[in-house]
Amino acid sequence: MTERVAGQRIIATADPYELFAAWLAEAEKTEPNDPNAMALATVGPDGTPSIRMVLLKGFDQCGFAFFTNRQSRKGEHLERHPKAAVCLHWKSLRRQVRAEGAVEAVSETESDAYFASRPRGSQIGAWASAQSSPLDHRAELEASVAAFEKKFEGKDVPRPPHWGGYRIKPVLIEFWHDRPHRLHERLVYQYKGGNWTTMQMYP
Repeated sequence: MTERVAGQRIIATADPYELFAAWLAEAEKTEPNDPNAMALATVGPDGTPSIRMVLLKGFDQCGFAFFTNRQSRKGEHLERHPKAAVCLHWKSLRRQVRAEGAVEAVSETESDAYFASRPRGSQIGAWASAQSSPLDHRAELEASVAAFEKKFEGKDVPRPPHWGGYRIKPVLIEFWHDRPHRLHERLVYQYKGGNWTTMQMYP
């Protein structure tokens, strides 16, 4: 099955990732910047929630993948409390998708492959930035970048041992579509007993 919208009604597919793929493909045609941008919410050790934007870098029936410095604040959060929520909002389409679930590290092979596909400047930046640590002066970061550029001059840049990917394995995925008078369409998938079930929700 493929996604259909009739009179702005969302028609469920058997597999939520099929519906997500259709919506993302439409967003890639209409969103001016980063249609794969998603808000990632984690929980700190004291229970305080924290949210930031990351880029979705892959998805399949196993979940949604993104990559980061694992020593960053979000990495530390996920190490202590490996659960998260994400939200992709496509303003041009008046749609959003939310997902919630457990988080696991992706394989080293998968992290290596994605890191190798990044622009060289981003690879150097992954080494140079002590992500989420205090920075006294921008010049310190620029000096660190220059040092790693020199270190890896004429060589492939290896993946830092502290850098890699995570995969959110949703147990809930919600598709939201704006409708007049705030009577929005909400279709929720829940994963139970190895199967997805769907339900409509009041707006």
